[in-house]
Formats: sequence, C-alpha cells, structure tokens
Amino acid sequence: MDIRFISSLTPEDETRIAAAVCAAASSLLDHLQIAYTIRIETTDGQLFHHSNAPAFALARGPHTAPAV
Repeated sequence: MDIRFISSLTPEDETRIAAAVCAAASSLLDHLQIAYTIRIETTDGQLFHHSNAPAFALARGPHTAPAV
C-alpha cells in the first residue's frame, strides 16, 4: 500500500503533522499481527519512519491471494 498526501501546509506545519501521523498510525498498527513500515518524507526532506515485524507475522510469510 502506498498513500500520498498533497497539501498546502507550510513546511513547519507539515513537519508537525507528519510526526503526529507517523505516531498515530504506528500506535494503531502495532496492535495488529502484521509486519509493516511507515515512511513519511516531508517536502523539505525530513523523514519520519517506524517499522514493526512481530515474530508471528514473519512466521506466516507474505499473504498471497489464491489463484483464480
């Protein structure tokens, strides 16, 4: 999944919101048994990053859809 967000925020506001979005999404996703990475790059080049890979999610392997 790749999500893009375009706005008219100032660089300062964008940095504050990017940090908050990264923290909020991480807080929600950490409760799920999935491996994930969140990466938010602001227009001025700041990077916010969080990853989680629970052992259970890694043991299952990637989910693939059944062949049709």
